[in-house]
Amino acid sequence: MKTKQPTLIICTPGFAEDEADSTCLPMQQALIKSIQFNYPGLNIIILGFQYPYCKKRYQWFGTTVISFNGQNRGGITKLSLRRKIHAVLQELHSSHKIIGVLSFWYGECAWVGKKFADQNRLKHFCWLLGQDAKKENRYPGKLHAAPSELIALSDFLQQEFEKNHEVRPAHVIPPGVDIKEFNNPVSGNDVDIVAAGSLIPLKQSDLFIQVIAAIKKQLPDIKAVLVGDGPERKKLQVLIADYGLQQNIMLTGELPHSETLQWMQRAKIFLHPSSYEGFGLVMIEALYAGCEVISFCKPMNQDINHWHIVQDPFEMQQKSIELLQSNLPQERVCPFNIDDSAKKIMGLFNY
Repeated sequence: MKTKQPTLIICTPGFAEDEADSTCLPMQQALIKSIQFNYPGLNIIILGFQYPYCKKRYQWFGTTVISFNGQNRGGITKLSLRRKIHAVLQELHSSHKIIGVLSFWYGECAWVGKKFADQNRLKHFCWLLGQDAKKENRYPGKLHAAPSELIALSDFLQQEFEKNHEVRPAHVIPPGVDIKEFNNPVSGNDVDIVAAGSLIPLKQSDLFIQVIAAIKKQLPDIKAVLVGDGPERKKLQVLIADYGLQQNIMLTGELPHSETLQWMQRAKIFLHPSSYEGFGLVMIEALYAGCEVISFCKPMNQDINHWHIVQDPFEMQQKSIELLQSNLPQERVCPFNIDDSAKKIMGLFNY
């Protein structure tokens, strides 16, 4: 009889719709590629609950993805989606040697993943990745995952989750840089400041524009680039015009991940004005690209070289000017590698 291949199930709200979709959860994509590379004997099956917006089973760089097209609908549709996913999980359990389930975010995925794992006496781990650590998240009060099942993306999220839900995640596994994605280095630093992310209120891109406007008073030729798209874009365009920054700030719109990394390599500083952040992969990618990073949020207890934590927009502005005028040499910093993240996660499954 043919031995079944060990299989890891990953439950995620969404995943890349094809191999060209590099902007959908790039950290998770890098993690899965690293697991593929480091554990070639492992089969991975990804269940995309809400996105892509179609029902299909397809291959993504050799990994099977099953999308359910949930589209974040509630009510009866949500309950129906749970039943459909559970049925597929039971089918996979009968046809594969499942070593465990990894759920991204403490939400619907963790709910379905843990229920299935408990029913079949499988290991289940939930990776807390950001806003799921907030007090408003109702799932921890209903699901009651044990501390040993919880992985925090950062020290900050471990502490935040404990503060809000009185449970301390037993594990902290930060995101890591996939250094292979920097195989096409860009020469020169013709951009002063870059930022990247979804243009949503949480990311506070309006503060980015205000900081650039303040810097321009001292450095009139400041050149900045904002990479990303979202519902705030028109508002930001108006703000750029109001401040007279049309010659100073470029809005690129959404770009492939590789092009975002190229902009980082061209920049001296990476600004991240987000009001809340579990641990943005873009910040350690910017460090590896050679940028000085400035943010309000400090994800890890340890200090990281070339990463500056500030308290308010004025301090962000002052630190930016200081760094731009100091002519610091560009230096790659890699505080965390994605292969280490993958190995730590697979270690939890004793694989």
